[in-house]
Amino acid sequence: MPVAELSGVGPERAALLARLHILTVEDLLLHGPRRYEDRRHFQRIADLRLHEPGLTCGTIVAAGVNRWRRTARTLFEFILEDGSGRLHCRWWNLPYMEKYFAVGDQVVVYGKPGALKPLAIDHPETEVIEDVDQSVHLNRITPIYPLTEGLSQRWLRSLMWNTLERYESAIPDKHPGWIAENLPVRSNAVHMLHFPEVMEDSEIARERLALDEFLDLQLEIQTRRKRLEAHAGARVCAGDNNKLIKPFLSQLGFTLTGAQTSVLREIRSDMRGPHPMRRLLQGDVGSGKTVVAACTALMALESGASVALMAPTEILAEQHAQSFHRWFEPLGIPVFLTTGGQKTDSLPGKTTGPSLFIGTHALLEDAFAPKKIGLVIIDEQHKFGVVQRERLVKKGEYPHLLVMTATPIPRTLGLTLYGDLDISIIDKSPEGRGHIKTFVRESSSLPKVWDFIKKKLSEGRQGYIVYSRLEEEDSTAGLKAVAKEFDQLQKVFAPFHLGLLHGRLKSSEKERVMEDFRVNKIQLLLATSIVEVGLDVPNATIMVVENAEQFGLSQLHQLRGRIGRGTGNSFCILVASAKTDDARARLKIMADTNDGFRIAEEDLRLRGPGEFLGHEQSGAPPLRFGDLIKDGKLVIMAREIVRKKLT
Repeated sequence: MPVAELSGVGPERAALLARLHILTVEDLLLHGPRRYEDRRHFQRIADLRLHEPGLTCGTIVAAGVNRWRRTARTLFEFILEDGSGRLHCRWWNLPYMEKYFAVGDQVVVYGKPGALKPLAIDHPETEVIEDVDQSVHLNRITPIYPLTEGLSQRWLRSLMWNTLERYESAIPDKHPGWIAENLPVRSNAVHMLHFPEVMEDSEIARERLALDEFLDLQLEIQTRRKRLEAHAGARVCAGDNNKLIKPFLSQLGFTLTGAQTSVLREIRSDMRGPHPMRRLLQGDVGSGKTVVAACTALMALESGASVALMAPTEILAEQHAQSFHRWFEPLGIPVFLTTGGQKTDSLPGKTTGPSLFIGTHALLEDAFAPKKIGLVIIDEQHKFGVVQRERLVKKGEYPHLLVMTATPIPRTLGLTLYGDLDISIIDKSPEGRGHIKTFVRESSSLPKVWDFIKKKLSEGRQGYIVYSRLEEEDSTAGLKAVAKEFDQLQKVFAPFHLGLLHGRLKSSEKERVMEDFRVNKIQLLLATSIVEVGLDVPNATIMVVENAEQFGLSQLHQLRGRIGRGTGNSFCILVASAKTDDARARLKIMADTNDGFRIAEEDLRLRGPGEFLGHEQSGAPPLRFGDLIKDGKLVIMAREIVRKKLT
């Protein structure tokens, strides 16, 4: 029912509500408060404390606007009195505020005092108390809503109260009979959300409404998986383990870890099963996911099927193409590279036998249509959207799917975003790798950092210096740009050779720079975060990240993963001007641990799922009440409820 049909709304206020995405009565009732005020217990003005949030109530005894002609500044101020003291409430350069208050008004004020002499709050939240409907606004735990200009707390709160009185009993349970009896029904939860009897009720209500959201999400995820299993017969792609895999493993020069072997058993079981494999492979940077992907590809190739591997960047696609060509050429397996840098008419079409196709988003183009695709592998899955994943899978007839990520996904997020996938984890890195030591340094320490790098380069090692910006015009104040720093650092590090790598270079130029770095023609590579994935140079043992506070934890961990790939110890130096407690805490985590899963949990907690995933198409669901950071138990509960209902 359109919200405009409610009594007292009308077209003008309906337009204002639409700014808050409130179009229907349901939208209104699910517009939750941003916080609550306990208006059963006001603080006396005399008890307010400096820089601490406080709620008080009193009468305006004076009000007016001061103006300064020279600076054109204004100050509207009223003085509130409650018998215990006086409070100055001030608004700078907002003279029109004068029309909302009058001497004699009784006003509720919420804010943090910023001064004691006189006691004053700048730009507080206020609400004038009127004679009507006091039971809705006072002497209770009172909801404070997100607003837009033109709507008042008092009006919206009254509308919510009246709407609940009329329609609360008509709110249906979305999943009747699914939820434990000790939890409130949906209609009661909505009431508790807006007008809780005790403060704890608001959290109970939020969790109950969040559970509905997670049930909807799990129902969609698990129904999609059930539908696939009901309609899709799998091509058996487990291979025979003899024709290709044994020769491949014998030429590797190292033995697979127990974690890699265990994951490959799970994959082989899927590849010979009745339904197409849908599996997510998680492994920290340097844990050996690529070799597992190679073995999985060989299972399909042994079975006579072709394989498509999609990577998010040309650098990573080219790195994979080099590795797989080196591994598969002795086995007689053709490897084709398809990136956006190639013309459409040069994309591989028909081949004489099973082949491996590696590429970027170019694999999604219609021109890429090879036959007999039995396996699709997607690397760095979080860089792609669900729609892109499905589009590539549809290139074949229900091929098996293996998606990989070196960004460890916290469990709650994994069950939500990848709930239709089985999850495998490589939890141990190959033996013989050197340790990575991480240090956080101020910009003033750069001369010492440069001396340390020179020492390592003189020992024959290589390194990276990463910047958050390419050009100065891309940068804000205080952030360094790689293009400018390259010119300066060539002098600092002479006679060593420096290289420059960023996303605006042509594909051929990127490949030339990377190849020169691999063969040590370039000793120090200056780059943007484009090197986050795709470069594997065991001799590189130094990673410096300038303006490190500009990067997320998971991205810093990925950058750090470019080193520590050889037998020697490596050094990651995070150069930052961390001015906030949050920034300092994030960088301290990097210095304290190399555990990608712990870092991912912290990154999710600090930045939320959208920023953590770093991609607008990452598939993070829009949730009003659910919190993927703290609602792990609810996600698991919803998953189990839906699983039982669908069996």
